[in-house]
Amino acid sequence: MYALILAGGKGERLRPLTDSLPKPMVPLEGRPILEYQVEWLKKAGVTNVVFLVGYLWSKVQEYFQDGSRFGICAHYSVEDSPLGRGGAIKHGLAQVPQDAEAVMVLNGDIITAEDPCAVVSHYQRRKAGNPGHLATIMVVPMVSPYGLVETGPQDEVMGFREKATLPYWINAGIYVFDRRIEAELPALGDHETATFPQLARAGKMSAMRSRAFWRSVDSFKDLREAEEYLASAGRGVRSFDWPS
Repeated sequence: MYALILAGGKGERLRPLTDSLPKPMVPLEGRPILEYQVEWLKKAGVTNVVFLVGYLWSKVQEYFQDGSRFGICAHYSVEDSPLGRGGAIKHGLAQVPQDAEAVMVLNGDIITAEDPCAVVSHYQRRKAGNPGHLATIMVVPMVSPYGLVETGPQDEVMGFREKATLPYWINAGIYVFDRRIEAELPALGDHETATFPQLARAGKMSAMRSRAFWRSVDSFKDLREAEEYLASAGRGVRSFDWPS
């Protein structure tokens, strides 16, 4: 199975770390984010990883080389100029065989405790019921970035809630695509605005809800929380799932 990782991010909010590294190569517990992602993908049977790279892309190639040290075949799809995420995926799909049944795609800054096999299985079930199905996206609960104030009928303050889960779901940046999605992707632009709305209107995509730990590493706060999760996971602690 093939997977594509969007690994060209600059990570401005993680400077100065990203002055000399692309964002997905920022270390967590001494290893780059991308290495954790490769290990995660292998659990779903991924054997070939195409790194979609641009900014300081040689750092990715120097680390993974042909991928054999990590138990994969590594490929590199290099953008000479920014193509947008949708364009990068379309460009990278050229390295995926035409007869590939499904392709995993993920943003290069994601850490999650979700089982990747569960995402693939969700895609396969939807595909079996709808041959025109082209995409499954993993979604996670939206967490309020602010503390919530709980009030009573007389405007009395009843309490406070930090990191409250809101009744909405957000795109987790983890996908399983039918290989045929290439024709739906823009050569230049973002798949989330150019492709996903069209697929949704046509009934060709589904969402898999996950309450497992998930973090997009965009800031030093995210970096710290991801490292806390990895340290706890290494001790066998499973206390990072969202409440049902």
